[in-house]
Amino acid sequence: MAFQLFFIIVYDLFLKNETFFNWNRAYLLGTTALSFVLPFIQIERFKNAVPQNFIITLPEVVLGQEKVVNSSATEIPSVLVESSLPLWELLFYLGVILALGLFLFKLTNILILIYKNPKTKVGKLKLVQLLKSTKAFSFFNYIFLGEHLNEKEKESILSHEIVHVKQNHTLDLLFFEVLRIVFWFNPLVYIYQNKIMALHEFIADSNAIKQQNKSEYYQNLLSQVFETKHISFINPFFKQSLIKKRIVMLQKSKSKQIRLLKYALLIPMVIGMLVYTSCSVQDKALNQNGNLDLSQYSYSIKDAVLKSGAKLNDETILAKKRQDNFLDANRTYVRWMNYDSKNAEVVYSVHSSNEKLPEGYEEVVGGRPDGTSLKMYVNFKNLPEIKQPKMQKKDIEKLKEEYKNALEVPFAVVDEVPIFPGCETLTSSEERKKCMSEKISDFVNRNFNTKIGTENGLTGRQRINVIFKINKEGDIVGVRSRAPHPALEAEAIRVIKSLPHMKPGVNNGKKVVVPYSLPIIFQVQDDVPLEKKE
Repeated sequence: MAFQLFFIIVYDLFLKNETFFNWNRAYLLGTTALSFVLPFIQIERFKNAVPQNFIITLPEVVLGQEKVVNSSATEIPSVLVESSLPLWELLFYLGVILALGLFLFKLTNILILIYKNPKTKVGKLKLVQLLKSTKAFSFFNYIFLGEHLNEKEKESILSHEIVHVKQNHTLDLLFFEVLRIVFWFNPLVYIYQNKIMALHEFIADSNAIKQQNKSEYYQNLLSQVFETKHISFINPFFKQSLIKKRIVMLQKSKSKQIRLLKYALLIPMVIGMLVYTSCSVQDKALNQNGNLDLSQYSYSIKDAVLKSGAKLNDETILAKKRQDNFLDANRTYVRWMNYDSKNAEVVYSVHSSNEKLPEGYEEVVGGRPDGTSLKMYVNFKNLPEIKQPKMQKKDIEKLKEEYKNALEVPFAVVDEVPIFPGCETLTSSEERKKCMSEKISDFVNRNFNTKIGTENGLTGRQRINVIFKINKEGDIVGVRSRAPHPALEAEAIRVIKSLPHMKPGVNNGKKVVVPYSLPIIFQVQDDVPLEKKE
């Protein structure tokens, strides 16, 4: 709306009084489209808040142990924002329904006129005679002429309305009519439509006047000044509010060609708007040292809230959206997640991707429903202290609906989870999940080369985080690994890639891709034994 207002002001100040009617028509149509497009060229469209645990994290695999240490998946805490339909949204949809109903009512009236009145076909034109009327207007290739108009008036009007038909002016008006339905609350759309309608009349007048006497043409306009009926998406010949403007425009001398340079104003205007959208979204609030103050994008959630699955307060929801929007628009920054045991809360903060990671932080990458990725760094050193609240049924249903047609579906909401060989006989989803975790843990234990640690001079506990997907064919794809040493990463990738072929996951009756994350704890031999986990 801000861009539309700016474009309209420029039009009224510099272009409205010029006789470059077709250029002005292109300007109004083009800037209307630009006003919707420009904000999204540099800024990605906002997404609805969705849980952050896009990838199921399988139980940790501790090399050298035969059984899974923890039978439940250690998942990254998710933030479920329960969204009820707010009042403003209800009002918006009500307005759309009413605007659509009004449009259909008007359209029905036009169709009734076509059906009930006599029609004559002249080439591609269809002349409709309006019984007991002196009105005249056009709609697509239909030209409506009142029965009581005399022959001279009909001839004058016909030459005018033919221009509307040939230049497809009805399409322009219907374009704005659609905008009026969707953006019924935006007064600038109505202003745009009125201006384009006036331009249509100027264009048609300037062409029609070439074929007849100006004085007679003026008289035809004035004689029917009180016979006007307004429908927003037709081209009426007699429109009282436009009569004076049309006569004034017909008397104006043609604008000099040099004045076409005014349209070059559009170039710096668009560039300025692009700069504005790029800068404003970053919202660069600087600290005292002149650096970007990232603390404004941090937020935290009390552990008690996570445990209870309670709804977040409005302040936290806004803070989360603020952080999400900043990260979407600034790809050189990433999210860190840490557990503050002192305050018993999970802290989500923003940091430069060039900032050195403290000990214990590892990269976690997940996928959104639209196929884009979500990357953040999690402090796994503190993570075991975080409890994952059990997802409520309504939250699961909400996620199921969101991922209904997605090609990649999280393990938590997929209808039928992938099945590891040997788990086919199990019937319940929970049994299959547990069986798969145990089978993968056993497979990694048996196949991981534990000599790599000593061969590369590593000591102590080494944590490897592996991300992979099971595709629609049941094969392991997209394997990635993060570890303190490249040799450990390569070995983890090798082992995961060698997992057997599985029965793929199914969601909404279709085979889908299911992502996973697998933490592997590697204790280098001849070192202090790994303490038994609680």
